[in-house]
Amino acid sequence: MPSCQDVLKRKTGVIVGDDVLALFKYCHEKKFAIPAINVTSSSTAVAALEAAKEKKSPLILQMSQGGAQYFAGKGLSNDGQKASIAGAVAAANYIRSVAPSYEIPVVLHTDHCAKKLLPWLDGMLDADEAYFKEHNEPLFSSHMIDLSEEAVDFNIQTTAKYLKRAAPMKQWLEMEIGITGGEEDGVNNEDVDNNSLYTQPEDIYEIYKTLSPISPYFSIAAGFGNVHGVYKPGNVKLHPELLQKHQNYVKEQTKSDNEKPVYLVFHGGSGSSKEEFQKAIGFGVVKVNLDTDLQYAYTEGIRDYMINKKGYVSSQVGNPDGADKPNKKYYDPRVWVREGEKTMKARVEVALEDFFAAGQ
Repeated sequence: MPSCQDVLKRKTGVIVGDDVLALFKYCHEKKFAIPAINVTSSSTAVAALEAAKEKKSPLILQMSQGGAQYFAGKGLSNDGQKASIAGAVAAANYIRSVAPSYEIPVVLHTDHCAKKLLPWLDGMLDADEAYFKEHNEPLFSSHMIDLSEEAVDFNIQTTAKYLKRAAPMKQWLEMEIGITGGEEDGVNNEDVDNNSLYTQPEDIYEIYKTLSPISPYFSIAAGFGNVHGVYKPGNVKLHPELLQKHQNYVKEQTKSDNEKPVYLVFHGGSGSSKEEFQKAIGFGVVKVNLDTDLQYAYTEGIRDYMINKKGYVSSQVGNPDGADKPNKKYYDPRVWVREGEKTMKARVEVALEDFFAAGQ
């Protein structure tokens, strides 16, 4: 059966460069998107990897600045983003070590990097360049720069500067234009004007025109009403049809034969309907971020275990089976953390099916 591995030089483990481009081209061709899973620990990474292995799907694993800091240890000072840099590098090396065992291709990515967090991105690029000197490829497959809160010209020109740094390594760069509402990882856009949530086709073309001469390795997270966090269906007005307008405008301006010249990214998807996801994928979305829903899914397994086993985790000795019965096998973190992995894995599997990535 044909799969994305047919178009990749490296079939399993972390992929980079031309393989990332080939994978996203394959997404366009086969009309599916890859869920990008925010991981904060080896446990959350394993849950996502298990789901993708089960569903025979490619996967994107990504770390936010806060998630990377957590990977290093919340007890560390994060002055100068040192803990977030160290945590991202540690997570990258861990994922590189274990990913081949899951027999799927993995894109290793980092999430939103606002202007105030650019020292974090700079530190990771330092690590990429050091890794490139030794291995002829960057440590990370890709990074995201998010200057959507800044003036459009500053956003585009600064993104171009970073793409020039990434280009010699054939490293992918994702950027955002148009604000994603809500709050995530300390970036709060809960009170922005709703009009700011919708990107204009002219901005997409300006980005494409500026970045394309530098490198083909870039994608755009365009706002179409997206909001971070969870919300009741109907409370957020998504307009994925705007993504088709972006594709059409760039196609017209560049006189391209390609129906989908832009690689698009869907942010703020928690609470969105399956139909909204699938409509956006049809318009050229290749990557869908998932975080909030998976945080809850992971919590569900641990919560239910603790409720059901309350009598066995309330003390080291003594439980409903007897006052002298030991409880070590119940409170061992490997037992209850595993329950969180199981429920998170199940939710990732749903996303893989919904985004048509299963079996790809």
